[in-house]
Amino acid sequence: MQNIIIAIDGYSACGKSTTAKLVAEKLGFTYIDTGAMYRAVTLYFLEHYISLDNPKEVSKALTNIHLSFQKTASSTNADMFLNGLNVEDEIRKMYISDQVSQVSALKDVRVAMVDQQQRMGKKKAIVMDGRDIGTHVFPQAELKIFMTAEMEIRAGRRQQELLEKGQLVPLTDVIDNIRKRDAIDTTRKESPLTKAEDAILVDTSHLTIEEQVDIVLHYATEVVTAKIKG
Repeated sequence: MQNIIIAIDGYSACGKSTTAKLVAEKLGFTYIDTGAMYRAVTLYFLEHYISLDNPKEVSKALTNIHLSFQKTASSTNADMFLNGLNVEDEIRKMYISDQVSQVSALKDVRVAMVDQQQRMGKKKAIVMDGRDIGTHVFPQAELKIFMTAEMEIRAGRRQQELLEKGQLVPLTDVIDNIRKRDAIDTTRKESPLTKAEDAILVDTSHLTIEEQVDIVLHYATEVVTAKIKG
């Protein structure tokens, strides 16, 4: 497979991350979880009581945040490390989900994260998922996928994910969280969640993860074949 950039955007709990991880694994590409980056920043802000309404405070805090993806003995994919500490489990908790959209909507935060993401993708051969990968981070990506799904199905998936991590959260709370995040993500001024004109829409409501992976791999093969012929 030729080195290309695969951008997978969409709403939360549509299967983006799981699909992206498996696609990267099958292609031998690097997987970059941009959501984990914003969650790690959110964790730092909460732990250090950073005021989101104070631009100077936010800007200064960002200079003290060092993020990296590192493989561990217990993980099949790289975990998120914040200033040298593995925060992979902590950033998946509900209290982070409740705040991450507000943090990621800040201009300084997005500028800092996008800069890192673009540097990570210079060599291509990456699969990156998020909210603005195909529209802002890598508008030149050879393959863009935009995922969506029905609200009840998304909420059920997220609730199951939390349960597997030992967090029992009522479905109504999960739905409220997803709706709040959708509203913030789609209306923020900085790189709002929107489908790129050349992105392929995939409704995952009634698809298994295996089917989602197969769809992305199918389009990836088409893109590479077209490049070779062209």
